[in-house]
Amino acid sequence: MERARTRVGAAVFLMLILGRLGNALEVPLDPNILEGLPQPPTITQQSPKDYIIDPRENIVIHCEAKGKPHPSFSWTRNGTHFDIDHDPKVTMRPHSGTLVVDISGEKAETYEGIYQCTARNEHGAAVSNNIVIRQSRSPLWSKERNEPIRVQEGVSLVLQCRPPAGLPPPIIFWMDFNFQRLPQSSRVFQALNGDLYFSNVLKKDSRNDYICYARFPHTQTIQQKQPITLSVLNHGSAEERKPTFLIPSGSSSSKMVLRGQVLELECITEGLPTPEVSWSKLSGEFPDNRTSILHFQKLLRIVNVSEADAGEYHCTAHNRLASVLHTIRVTVKAAPYWISTPRNLVLAPREKGLLICRASGTPKPTITWAMNGIPIENSPEDPNRKVEGDTIIFEEVQTGSSAVYQCNASNEYGYLLSNAFINVLSETPRVLTPANMVYQVIRNNHAFLDCSSFGSPIPKITWFKDSQSSTLEGDPYLLHENGTLEIYVAQALNSGQYTCVARNTLGIAENHVYLEVKEPTRILKQPEYKVSQRNRNVVFECKVKHDPTLIPTMTWLKDNGELPDDERFLVDSDSLTITDVTENDAGTYTCIMNTTLDQDSASAELTVVEATPTPAVIYEQPDPPTDLELTDLKPKSVQLTWIPGDEHNSPIHKFVIQYTDSLHQHGHWHNLTDVPGSKTTAFLKLSPYVHYTFRVLALNAVGLSNPSKPSHMYKTNPAAPDENPSGVEGFGTEHDNLMILWKPMSGLQANGPGLQYKVMWRQKDVDKDWTSVTVANVSKFMVSGMPTFTPYEVKVQAINDYGIGPEPAVVTGHSGEDLPLQAPDSVQVLVLNSTLAEVHWEPVPPKTVRGLLKGYKVYYWRERSLHKHNPHHVKQQVLTFSGNKSHGMLPGLQPYSLYLFNVRVYNSKGEGPASSTLQFETPEGVPGRPSFLRITNSNLDSLTLEWGPPNDHNGHLTGYTLKYQPVNSSNELGPMEELALPANKTSVTLPNLKYSTRYKFYFNAKTGQGAGPVITEEAVTIMDEAVPSRQVDIATQGWFIGLMCAIALLILILLIICFIKRNKGGKYPVKEKEDAHTDPEFQPMKEDDCTFGEYSDTEDHKPLKGSRTPSYRTVHRDNSDDSLVDYGGDGGDGQFNEDGSFIGQYSGNSSTRETAVGHEHSEAPSPVNTTAMNSFV
Repeated sequence: MERARTRVGAAVFLMLILGRLGNALEVPLDPNILEGLPQPPTITQQSPKDYIIDPRENIVIHCEAKGKPHPSFSWTRNGTHFDIDHDPKVTMRPHSGTLVVDISGEKAETYEGIYQCTARNEHGAAVSNNIVIRQSRSPLWSKERNEPIRVQEGVSLVLQCRPPAGLPPPIIFWMDFNFQRLPQSSRVFQALNGDLYFSNVLKKDSRNDYICYARFPHTQTIQQKQPITLSVLNHGSAEERKPTFLIPSGSSSSKMVLRGQVLELECITEGLPTPEVSWSKLSGEFPDNRTSILHFQKLLRIVNVSEADAGEYHCTAHNRLASVLHTIRVTVKAAPYWISTPRNLVLAPREKGLLICRASGTPKPTITWAMNGIPIENSPEDPNRKVEGDTIIFEEVQTGSSAVYQCNASNEYGYLLSNAFINVLSETPRVLTPANMVYQVIRNNHAFLDCSSFGSPIPKITWFKDSQSSTLEGDPYLLHENGTLEIYVAQALNSGQYTCVARNTLGIAENHVYLEVKEPTRILKQPEYKVSQRNRNVVFECKVKHDPTLIPTMTWLKDNGELPDDERFLVDSDSLTITDVTENDAGTYTCIMNTTLDQDSASAELTVVEATPTPAVIYEQPDPPTDLELTDLKPKSVQLTWIPGDEHNSPIHKFVIQYTDSLHQHGHWHNLTDVPGSKTTAFLKLSPYVHYTFRVLALNAVGLSNPSKPSHMYKTNPAAPDENPSGVEGFGTEHDNLMILWKPMSGLQANGPGLQYKVMWRQKDVDKDWTSVTVANVSKFMVSGMPTFTPYEVKVQAINDYGIGPEPAVVTGHSGEDLPLQAPDSVQVLVLNSTLAEVHWEPVPPKTVRGLLKGYKVYYWRERSLHKHNPHHVKQQVLTFSGNKSHGMLPGLQPYSLYLFNVRVYNSKGEGPASSTLQFETPEGVPGRPSFLRITNSNLDSLTLEWGPPNDHNGHLTGYTLKYQPVNSSNELGPMEELALPANKTSVTLPNLKYSTRYKFYFNAKTGQGAGPVITEEAVTIMDEAVPSRQVDIATQGWFIGLMCAIALLILILLIICFIKRNKGGKYPVKEKEDAHTDPEFQPMKEDDCTFGEYSDTEDHKPLKGSRTPSYRTVHRDNSDDSLVDYGGDGGDGQFNEDGSFIGQYSGNSSTRETAVGHEHSEAPSPVNTTAMNSFV
């Protein structure tokens, strides 16, 4: 049964751990409690045992610990004290034991060795693993010259790679000149040692670019071997031959592998035709979920090896000539692995406890103990401590005997080290549950009142109600082990103040909480079935009763979804009205009344029918049936008859029979059955121990009738239950219990008084007999002291005063889960590109999960950028992968960064221990956008730009690219200029720009991987203040436009007059008028061609009034009308404004120029430099 109560969660809780010799106390995480409690040191973070460092980076050896007081740290190197104060290159981080070695000017190999950290305070000393520091190495390939290889077609061949030995070993692959992987097949393939094997060569294998590449993963460097040239000769058809083994050789070999690692068996053969390879195991089948056969059947791989994988493996190679067999004998050894790690103990004086350190391996590991880092045999004697192999027993511990104990399990293949402390505390009780909490619960539900406490010795909890002096024990109360008080079936009389008292030998503490039992929410009038014609209105009523102190909320649903967003749906406090009903409104409508603690709901169906075509006929709901009579009375059945009412022109489709139970739910009517409208009698099956009253309703196309008058009451006799509780399930809430739940049976289902439940359970496939307990008025039962996550069969049987129910169904459940014990092994990472990495791990053994495997979580974070200017980043991220996965992708990584990560397995209880924290580096990527680009100095013909480097370098910057181009007033772009800038530059001045011109700039940074995103900016060169009059464009002035129109009209009139005179043959006395005219600037028109006359002598070179003439130029009439080319010349400097208007001034070969800056005013047209114009356009 769902429990409803206010959950005001405390930040802490108390957990009891039962041992063979006594109880151990877990210290809560409440900082207010921890502040005053002493605690020996605990190592919280350390570098991996095998720590390969990058010689290009500073060495960071992690060691973090907690304790009260905060511990101090010291280190040993190669077994002796490492005095960091005498080495200026080594520093220790504040409040930490982490060492940072500055290798600038030093060789990293100087600091190779075995390091161990010790964290110490006045209560003990914890030690880290032995951390072996080794420098990663990627040596160069030795210089060699590969002679061309010539072989006869059909023979076998091996192309050796033999890369230089690196740390860690390199990854080998073969490629061609185009960096494409060489195709492989069952005939041509790469072995585990990197060599390329040919079972037989073909003519098509001839090529000159067999190149072996070695990628060193730690430094992300790739080296290549000199290309190998292979020539395949064809001197006749090759002779066929039977298969022979190249790797391994002979008929048998042996292989040793460690438990949990990957077993790889390789079988490489040669022959013609190409042999086919198959695998088998002498002693059994391959494990399905851990075995894969790769590389064209030549490689057998078994992951997460166990002892069961030992045995003889057969590799068979055959072609049409013969079949050969090779036997590989596999033995499995095991480095130590934990069975049970020692756990911290918090004990009170004179209490008992034990530390258990159990590990397994092959050969069996040796267990040794140390105290505060000193072998226990050399530690001070303690008469209350006894060491028995893998267990330390403490009898009557004394104040001051707190210490940290180290357990070391080792064999020839490795070791395990674990710290566990004994903390002896004397603490008076404290109640951790907040005071004056108010719990609210609905009547007839379970109530749980919390009393979390802390103290040493462990406090005993007792409960009192109101002012009563007697403790609350027995029915209806149940006191749980953690101090919680449970009330099976809460009633109104259970409301009130409850006092929780925590008591140990040192003192007493108490806390008050309050319980309020509320009335349940009930729907008194349910919405009824409706049949409505189209365009009518429908009203569903839903009247509710609820506790007056709770705030109700009414919600209506249509077909279990939200109501349509339509104004025709009107929701009131206790009804739903639908106006103008349509066919789409048909469906099931549900009203739900919610409070903060419970809810109730009821549904009714709406059927929409066609409107009556003939208005003269009136269709109505039928009248209610009459004269109900009960006949053929039997213990579990009765026959009901009735007389139908008037149909009102709509045939009755069916009769609905309802009943009410006066014994259990008086006044609540329930549908029992329905019968076709053609029948007037029904045979009713009844339940025992019910006081039945029946009524009948008639339904036609319009709707339901009103209910009939009730029948006489019919009482059935009690009987044994004929059904059992439903919804039975078993699960654990703690690691050592099994909670059995079921849905309680109603009074109607009980069949009689005295309803009880017989709860039965047994361990699946282990126990034959059932353990049982009989309970009443509850819907769950908790079984304690169970093994962790063990399958159990459970069943619940109903019992009353008249007998037991039928044999119940068996349901399988599991006891509680606990946190996983083991971290994933063989964690590796493969960096795919600058933003993506792939993590691999070996799945943990199922037994160590201690629960339902939910999956794996990869925690990863960016430790820092590899660029010295970028800040430190530690933002942890987590990705979750399903339990059947052994690898996953880490997307969205930052290029050129150092990442740390670890892998954890998790179940429904939580996460297990983290794997060793590994690190990887992402390669360079393109840089980010420059942080800013601004114009700092704008001159007449130059601009100065300043910028900031990208916030994300993503590698070593190799420089910047600046592109710019002019933009005219029509937003048309001019020619693009490009400028490459060095990485150490942060500003540049661009000379020889056009004045009063807008420029657009495009700027980005570059690394070895390419260019990053572009940042843009615009700027305008300044105007020349010497010509302010050019700031107005006369071409846009009204008077100028009118003057130009008048001149054009005058010229048109003159041309018409000239045309008329020529047609008439008349002549004007132009010469006489010319001679008589005294104005030397007057130029008459020629009579012959209607052109203006020319002057001779000195008059020829005089300029027209109001015109301009170049200093060293002659204007040619035959060219000047149509072209501007003649005004370009060497001395011209004609220029155009941003809007395309000419603003230049020509002056022949004069050394000075007249510049114009105005954008809005231009003078009379001047000669144009078309070269400049063409270059602009």
